[in-house]
Amino acid sequence: MTSSSGAGTLPRREPLVGGDLHVPVGGELRRYVDLDAAATTSASAAVVRAVADFLPWYSSVHRGAGQKSQVASARYEQARESLVRFVGADPATHVALFPRNTTEALNLVAFRLGLTRDDVVVTTAVEHHANLLPWRRHARLRVVDVDRTGTYDVETVIAALDERPAPRVLAVSGASNVTGWLPDLAAIAAAARDRGVLVVVDGAQLVPHRQVEMAALGIDVLAWSGHKMFAPFGAGGLVVPRRLLADGEPFLVGGGSVKAVSYDEVVWADTPDRDDAGSPNVVGVVALAAAAEELAAGRGRDRVREEALVHALDDELATVPGLRRLGATTGDRLPVAAFVIDGVHHGEVAARLARDHGIGVRSGCFCAHPYLGRLLELTASEVEQFHRDARADLHDRLPGAVRVSCSSATPLADVALLGGALRGIASSVPQRRLTAVP
Repeated sequence: MTSSSGAGTLPRREPLVGGDLHVPVGGELRRYVDLDAAATTSASAAVVRAVADFLPWYSSVHRGAGQKSQVASARYEQARESLVRFVGADPATHVALFPRNTTEALNLVAFRLGLTRDDVVVTTAVEHHANLLPWRRHARLRVVDVDRTGTYDVETVIAALDERPAPRVLAVSGASNVTGWLPDLAAIAAAARDRGVLVVVDGAQLVPHRQVEMAALGIDVLAWSGHKMFAPFGAGGLVVPRRLLADGEPFLVGGGSVKAVSYDEVVWADTPDRDDAGSPNVVGVVALAAAAEELAAGRGRDRVREEALVHALDDELATVPGLRRLGATTGDRLPVAAFVIDGVHHGEVAARLARDHGIGVRSGCFCAHPYLGRLLELTASEVEQFHRDARADLHDRLPGAVRVSCSSATPLADVALLGGALRGIASSVPQRRLTAVP
């Protein structure tokens, strides 16, 4: 059975760097089909051009008297304001920092808030480890659970916010990296702010796909990664209220973060320099700003493309015998899908897609172990076994799923190729079952 998801036309988008890459498959070269955008996207041509134009001016920023340093410093500081505006925050109240990625950004925020073990952070079962582990290190977690579809509603979040002791922080993902599900951020944030709770959003999956207006949504802190939005040059974004960084020691300490130092005393620099120790990744910041500019200019086009990709994924995956989708398959979603195929280990599905078809996907638990446990309906004893097997490095026994994920640059034809490949893999299952050992 086939579908027609590869048919039709979409608004044109400039191909990504490496879009015509060919890899060996069965003794021949085939175009590589990249369906792993939720992990990392290739660079866009516009980002590469911006970096190439800047490289002759590359220099250390701040305090340098030379022309190159002056130009580099100006570009770096311009990027701060442009990225604050890109996510709909006010440069008068918010500032942008440039950690390596979302994980580093959330670790920085969790540290800088000065949380204690008596403090409570409300988060959800949907979260990536980056939005669980930093908070768990510094405070107590109160986790909003999910239903069988892997989602939660606003009322459940409100109930968690109203428990005592009152929480200091609400930390939520703007979009799931496993299923592409989008929670109602505006309603969730409004409930938290009404109760004086700081709203921190992991925007790693949201920012590359949707326009974000922090002020309108009521988001206090937003973190995201350049490598998921066509700028794989090692810089991420963290937009945070200036007041939160005005006092206290920075997460990283060193040159550039101080006004004066002796062996007995440190006078810390003002925001944002206080949280910008060391020589920053200026090239990465230039790339991030260029990617933001490109995304902002193409939002309408990209939204049309991504909606078509969501429908194409739904259509193709529905034709694969024995395939079971994980999480919500209705409503507003990103072009991301997680699934298992009965009778075939998730790692084997991914390996066969790569080896036999030149299709790159991801398998495992996607740095969201508690969430996958819910989606796979693991019992408490199965979770304990998961941890025992992990300690013993028995990787072939670990639970998981296959994830396919698209960017706005993914051709519709690639989703059709995926469907055909999966149908071929699924067709081998009956024979495998006959020879399987009970």
